[in-house]
Amino acid sequence: MPKIIHTMIRVLDPARSMQFYGDGFGFAVTHRLDYPDFSLIYLRNPESEFELELTHNRDRTEPYTHGDGYGHIGIVTDDLQAMHDKLSAMGCAPAAIKEFKQDDALLARFFFVLDPDGYKIEVLEKWGHYR
Repeated sequence: MPKIIHTMIRVLDPARSMQFYGDGFGFAVTHRLDYPDFSLIYLRNPESEFELELTHNRDRTEPYTHGDGYGHIGIVTDDLQAMHDKLSAMGCAPAAIKEFKQDDALLARFFFVLDPDGYKIEVLEKWGHYR
């Protein structure tokens, strides 16, 4: 049976990205491949086997564009307010916490934050479908 194992994003400054994902979400490097023109850096946290692959193209100096197809990466947490406070203290300027409802039933509580390369991260409170 097929299994999803990673998603890749391109980054300008891998050290800055590793710090953001490490300090913010507990991600650590699990594997790294360095070549003359590029590096592939795989990150994961203890909560999941799924990895985030950071691709650093050494000759790139301009920010990447995300086009109109990229959406976001979803991450869940037990304590949404604490995660919001932590990212705020890191200077990441997360958006306000919002509630997603259907009729009057709460489906999710969440906020968005941007990583150093402008990728959207949706941080959701563990609840219902989002576990």
